[in-house]
Amino acid sequence: MMQQNSVSTKCGVIASAVAAHVPRIGIEEKAPAFQRGLIAGLKEMGDSIRAMQPDLVVLQSAHWVSTFNWYATSQNPHRGICVADEAPDLIPGLAYDRPGDPEFARSLVSALSEAGLPALLNDSAHYKWDYAAFVPLHYLDPQQELPTVIIPTCVCADLEESIQVGELVDAAARGCMRRVVFVASCALSHKVVRGPHLWPSDARIALDRRYIDALCSPDLPQLRDWFPDYCRDTVAEMGGRVLATMLGTMQAMDRHGATLTGKQYGEYAPSSGSGNANVIVQAGA
Repeated sequence: MMQQNSVSTKCGVIASAVAAHVPRIGIEEKAPAFQRGLIAGLKEMGDSIRAMQPDLVVLQSAHWVSTFNWYATSQNPHRGICVADEAPDLIPGLAYDRPGDPEFARSLVSALSEAGLPALLNDSAHYKWDYAAFVPLHYLDPQQELPTVIIPTCVCADLEESIQVGELVDAAARGCMRRVVFVASCALSHKVVRGPHLWPSDARIALDRRYIDALCSPDLPQLRDWFPDYCRDTVAEMGGRVLATMLGTMQAMDRHGATLTGKQYGEYAPSSGSGNANVIVQAGA
């Protein structure tokens, strides 16, 4: 476990972020100019995350799609080669070797199960990360030092269940004395089209920018009320489930008395009609 932050030793979720994972940024030297602001933002956000000295990153991947069950990866280390199965020309094989946290994974599965949600460990020695797991961490933690647990996006879960899962990530972290940064690896608007340089519609860009503003100055009751409409109107990736889990972690921080502050890192950028950004919401005193 990493050394705890000297300013605050409180356990639970200490920050929650949405992070871009577009495949064209997976290999930095090949990234197009219109997406390089996303890379710069991930790097800067990673500096901020590492300065918090978390014990663990919990990342929810929009591309690890489970049907019925929630899972938590318990491999230690996570070691393999990431290939973007939908775009192997863009990410043909990038190696990763990162520590895991089996104790937290078990704690999370127990918390989910006790709440009546179907949950299991993913302890397969043959499991390989998708690029939504690989790409953000490649820039957020380039030295591959932060212990990491990956969770999927469950299509049988609705937005309310996903919010509940975010709250249970916090409960599991408190149960095993971990300071956790949650990362929602997903796009914002996600009405995809052919053409990597193409932007979302003007209406969806406006909604995405409003959502980013809402994260940067969090008013949780207002955000919660608007959230289902935002997900519907922007065709949010995976129906908004990943952003919903993030919202649940924010609610948990708020419930424990934290003052929430948000910040966008880097630029808002397109990827084949989707809108992408890096934003973190942090728990203050």
